[in-house]
Amino acid sequence: MERHVQPADWIEALGWFSLALAFASALVVLADIVLRGHRQKMWIMNLVYPVTALYWGPVALWFYFTRGRRTSKPVVREQGMPDSDKLPQWDVQSKAVSHCGAGCTLGDIGAEWLVYAASLTLAGKALYADFALDFAFAWILGILFQYFTIVPMRNIGRLKGVWAAVKADTLSIVAFQIGLFLGMWLYQEVIFSPGLPKTSAHSPVRSRCTG
Repeated sequence: MERHVQPADWIEALGWFSLALAFASALVVLADIVLRGHRQKMWIMNLVYPVTALYWGPVALWFYFTRGRRTSKPVVREQGMPDSDKLPQWDVQSKAVSHCGAGCTLGDIGAEWLVYAASLTLAGKALYADFALDFAFAWILGILFQYFTIVPMRNIGRLKGVWAAVKADTLSIVAFQIGLFLGMWLYQEVIFSPGLPKTSAHSPVRSRCTG
């Protein structure tokens, strides 16, 4: 059994507040899509936007209502699809990388809970098992999310779609995970050494939802 430390009460409270804000943002986006009928023209975005809100919180909420909602089916029927050539570059690029981010986030959350539930370790440390499974799950789901974006846009076959998704997203996933792993290592091995329990609001398993 690995030793853990508990953060100060105010830090833990701040972590739970951040998580609550992120989940509330995701629920608002999800409610707008499901209950208010603003389903996206590209179905995978119905998952991407709420998941993005899990780690970007109010920022993702703002982006969805000012940019993402523009490509929902009701708005497209009224105004037509926005011309990507006329949109700001940051707008287009943000949507492009959001598939990778959403897939990685879901993969990381799933992998973290698996490590916790099964008490998995690698080289005697749960953190290293986190790294291994996080990357595997994040890569698979990140590629899957990109696949369902590329195939409808390019109208290509399954194998070509998988290869296109791998080429398009692998470097993004690697960059996403390197940043995440560095943050996890700093949290567990430096700032809160010898590490936080996964039930803490600031533990790696919960930090997925706050970026």
